Amino acid sequence: MKWLVFSIALGVSAQVPYQRIVEAGKEPGNWLTYSGNYSGHRFSPLTQLTAANVTGLRMKWAHQFPDRRTEVSPIVADGVMYVTGPNSAAALDVRTGRELWSWTRPLPKDYQSIGFGHVNRGPAILDSQLFVTTLDCYLVALDIKSGAERWSVQVADYKPGYSMTVAPLAIRGKVVVGVSGGEAGIRGFVDAYDAPTGKRAWRFHTIPEPGERGHESWATDAWKTGGGSTWVTGSYDPELNLIYWGIGNPSPDWNGDSRPGDNLFTCSFVALDGETGALRWHFQFTPHDTHDWDATHVPVLFDADVRGKRRKLIASANRNAFYYVLDRQSGEFVAGRPYSKQTWAQGLDDRGRPIVNPNTEPSEQGTLLWPNLNGATVWFSPAYSPREGLFYVATREVGSIYYKREADYKPGTFFAGGGENLVPNEEGAGFIRALDAATGEKRWEFPLHSAPWAGVLATAGGLVFSGSDEGNFFALDAHTGKPLWEVQTGGPIAANPISFNIDGKQCVAIAANRVLYVFGL
Repeated sequence: MKWLVFSIALGVSAQVPYQRIVEAGKEPGNWLTYSGNYSGHRFSPLTQLTAANVTGLRMKWAHQFPDRRTEVSPIVADGVMYVTGPNSAAALDVRTGRELWSWTRPLPKDYQSIGFGHVNRGPAILDSQLFVTTLDCYLVALDIKSGAERWSVQVADYKPGYSMTVAPLAIRGKVVVGVSGGEAGIRGFVDAYDAPTGKRAWRFHTIPEPGERGHESWATDAWKTGGGSTWVTGSYDPELNLIYWGIGNPSPDWNGDSRPGDNLFTCSFVALDGETGALRWHFQFTPHDTHDWDATHVPVLFDADVRGKRRKLIASANRNAFYYVLDRQSGEFVAGRPYSKQTWAQGLDDRGRPIVNPNTEPSEQGTLLWPNLNGATVWFSPAYSPREGLFYVATREVGSIYYKREADYKPGTFFAGGGENLVPNEEGAGFIRALDAATGEKRWEFPLHSAPWAGVLATAGGLVFSGSDEGNFFALDAHTGKPLWEVQTGGPIAANPISFNIDGKQCVAIAANRVLYVFGL
């Protein structure tokens, strides 16, 4: 038996056509896509919660998952919350948390994750279907009313190291997904599937083969095991019909000797045609990466004035500790600066390429460097407030000693070429930082007790929500960073918050360890 559904949801009948997601800002009481809107803002237009009343937040209900370290970002549509876990999904009554239906897919006994945990970051919804990825590399379409499986398609073979932890991105008629497995020497890709049928519409390989644009950046046959996984959800511009997706590290991670060159399109943003998957532009943040500094971040799209001219922009606080602003029509570098402690580069040149300091490569003796392999930020989402013009990012300041070792490729095994050790007696630091979105200039910071793993949510009520590894879920003033409210959840938070309405009243939700909490006034 490949899947199991338990359903008592006879009344669930939501329909979420593409145009509803395009116009998500017009119905802020729902949360219709991974980042809240296609632009990657993780911003709620709801205004009921403010600095004046946020201290009144209380838990409304909680839902317990069977798996630990939940990283889910739920979808909320028309009174139902949809959540996922590794190879599982469920629909919950948004008023009570009562489970309406659940679905599971058994994991093969020989499956093993290489370089990541058993997690899933959320579903996507389109029309009458919920889309879920599985660790054993299937994309599954479920009926949102009953949880019944409508179709499933194998995206890749898990045995060489491919896996899927990503929340899909649903656009017009298609569902877009990426893969994990960069530490196993896979060849990464972004796929799009026809939403009604599951037929693959296109595939963009992140590691180009001979004859493809970018292949010249691989001087040997290392492209065949080049990595470039795509395990964080992208963003989308419906007007340009461009999908923006972040690409992971090259393989092997810490030993670049076998792969001379820039190793495109690893550690890059790529802009792909939504209809065909054709590459429109790319920007590489860390050429020839040897520190595992993925660019697997949610791209943030916004418009702003640059030197007196209104421009369509895309921004990223990158794992390598630099903040970047690009033109989202062309990929042209607009602005960049460090936003966290880094010791590997003097800065960025006029094209945004790093000016790398000498003696920063991993070595047999060990090379001390900031940031560590988990970066100045990692996969968890930033937030952007159009109200404030600020980009909010959970920031890590942790250094490491990087080591280089031999790397022999064997399918389905760890293909790293080294590793890292944390700096002895150095605990590291964590912050929520607010940056001017157009320039990256720091406006304020809120210190944390340790380096964070939780994402950020901004709201039109002037609040910023996030969480800590110690289990604190908290709200800050979006303009100043002043702490306003916090609650201890009892478990480490490694997920992204969302906001939505229950019967016209604004709520926020966060997953902490294995429990999803919903808070409201």
